[in-house]
Amino acid sequence: MTGANEVQAMEMEDEEKCAVRQVDLTVLKTDDPTLPVLTFRMWVLGLGSCILLSFVNQFFWYRTQPMFISSISAQIAVVPLGHLMAKKLTTRKFFEGTSWEFTMNPGPFNIKEHVLITIFANSGAGTVYATHILTAVKLYYKRKLTFVPALFVMITTQVLGFGWAGLFRRYLVEPGEMWWPSNLVQVSLFRALHEKEKRLKGYTTRTQFFLLVIICSFAYYILPGYLFTMLTSFSWVCWLGSKSVLVQQLGSGLQGLGIGAVGFDWATVSAYLGSPLASPWFATANVAVGFSLIMYVMTPICYWLNVYNAKNFPLYSNELFTERGEEYDILKIINSKFHLDRDAYSKFGPIHMSTFFSMTYGLGFATLSATVMHVLLFNGSDLWKQSKRAFGGNRKIDIHTRLMKKYKSVPTWWFYIILVINIAAIIFACEYYNESLQLPWWGVLLACAIAFFFTLPIGIISATTNQQPGLNIITEYIIGYMYPERPVANMCFKVYGYISMTQALSFLADFKLGHYMKIPPRSMFMAQVVGTVVAVLVYLGTAWWMMDAIPNLCSQDNGPWKCPMDRVFFDASVIWGLVGPRRIFGNLGEYGGVNWFFLGGAVAPLVVWIFHKAFPRKEWIGLIHMPVLLGATSMMPPASAVNYTSWILVGFLSGYVLFRYRTEWWKRYNYVLSGGLDAGTAFMTLLIFFALGYWDVGLTWWGSNSSNPEGCLLASCPTAKGIIVDGCPAH
Repeated sequence: MTGANEVQAMEMEDEEKCAVRQVDLTVLKTDDPTLPVLTFRMWVLGLGSCILLSFVNQFFWYRTQPMFISSISAQIAVVPLGHLMAKKLTTRKFFEGTSWEFTMNPGPFNIKEHVLITIFANSGAGTVYATHILTAVKLYYKRKLTFVPALFVMITTQVLGFGWAGLFRRYLVEPGEMWWPSNLVQVSLFRALHEKEKRLKGYTTRTQFFLLVIICSFAYYILPGYLFTMLTSFSWVCWLGSKSVLVQQLGSGLQGLGIGAVGFDWATVSAYLGSPLASPWFATANVAVGFSLIMYVMTPICYWLNVYNAKNFPLYSNELFTERGEEYDILKIINSKFHLDRDAYSKFGPIHMSTFFSMTYGLGFATLSATVMHVLLFNGSDLWKQSKRAFGGNRKIDIHTRLMKKYKSVPTWWFYIILVINIAAIIFACEYYNESLQLPWWGVLLACAIAFFFTLPIGIISATTNQQPGLNIITEYIIGYMYPERPVANMCFKVYGYISMTQALSFLADFKLGHYMKIPPRSMFMAQVVGTVVAVLVYLGTAWWMMDAIPNLCSQDNGPWKCPMDRVFFDASVIWGLVGPRRIFGNLGEYGGVNWFFLGGAVAPLVVWIFHKAFPRKEWIGLIHMPVLLGATSMMPPASAVNYTSWILVGFLSGYVLFRYRTEWWKRYNYVLSGGLDAGTAFMTLLIFFALGYWDVGLTWWGSNSSNPEGCLLASCPTAKGIIVDGCPAH
């Protein structure tokens, strides 16, 4: 009997432990199911946060230095408002004695209401990627796209992801190993904002620490944000050779290799890769190795060996060029049907791009094949076991999953209905508005099949490493070959095949946040659906308004409004959609060698797996994550070298130094620090814009130059003999 009790006690202890140490240190293992969730103040503050963040993020999306304001800002701002509403609103019950009975004030503002408000805010903070189509068609291609088909594309893209999320919940939310690292920032912040803790000797409380960080980051950001913008990319190497193209190519953090460049600016650090404080060290290390090999080995070799006439173009650029290094006029090769004008294309010659830009496409090919191989080799057996447990009803559950069993789950058939209705709506829209959208019905089904196939493997990588390899290149490649010379069809196929998957992963991350915070699944479902629809309407309305309100929006001559993210999207639609991969990477193009990256990406995880099996005691070999390593520069362009060097440095200090040598400090403050830096920077950014930027109150001196903040004026110059560009020395 004693032995049986010991075994039972050990099993209970195992259940109490989480599979991941960071989760064990951060997430509470208790729940209070009596807390009210769907309250009046939750709806008011949640919808308000969703609308405000949707407007602000679309507004900043078009800026030359885009600023992404995360839901953490709203998460913090609503706390005093929630407590104020709990204090001031009437406690009177309306429709008392009926099934409609409710009260505007059920008691103190609680953590579960706060979580649902944040889920609404996440809907507003998550970009509606299909807005790129609207921008590309109206501003870059100068063509007409009416409001209704634009709305159809944007709303169906977002909701399609919801269907995929529902299908894969059991694999990507319930297992403890799928821990979604970025969620721990918000969990830690919720605890800091709601738990009353005693101040330990020598420590501040988490709330006090958070307030210190937010005040300091708010006050500091006036420097890189307005007074001394050179801090955005402190590229001191450029100063060593003010007239040398080579020195400035090496030192520029924005247009070169970024050697020695660092950003003393949280917006630079977290702009494209998210918060480095939320990234586990092994993932940061993989990104660091991948970035170093690509930026400091592959790129210089390709450039100085003049691969694909690299010296005719800038070392780092996302623009499209003629053979002589001049910017390509895309509008001259489009006919009246919005298809490629083959005669005009023959006359003006083929499109060229910087060698770095072409190599990033190759790395995208490699990342895709590496993702499939890595998941099969390293996670295949676990997936098979989980599948058998899921369908056999013999799953081992952790403490958080066990606590969530108290609540009614969302039936899977709800997601099936959403999926079927949504796919039918997409097919209808693409057929009815075919002149505008160009995508045929079979293209819709093929895009859905791609999203379905890749959501699980990429979800596993995202849930364990906080990195998310993209499908954008393979979707563009497939439809570009099957249905070429139609740029809008290519863009639509990409958003349905790729963005619906990223949206699914965003929903799954929210599911996991609700899982950690013990939110009833059906309440979570309602908040996500409503938040998604509201966000789409606000994003579309804001974009439509800005296109009319801001003259020359997205023009390369419009200093603060160059739209770098939209420019990359437009260039991709030209390469893959208008011109087509056959004329770029196929038998009619000069970049055919890039296709070998597919093979290299498939072989790379196999090599790591063989060494891992051959040397099982060398644990570090198993931490080599080839999809993350190869996809390290997937955000380049538009991200630049300084974004990576700064992100890696901060990630090393947090994920390795502090986590290893100051574990207690890391446990108490790491994620709170991340939230405070996000919030302080965001609040000051808004203040600077509405107080100064909106009224065109600028500041120009050598430390604050909006057109070239780092001062590396020659970094974008070509170096080939005979290529002449304004502002560049002749060779």
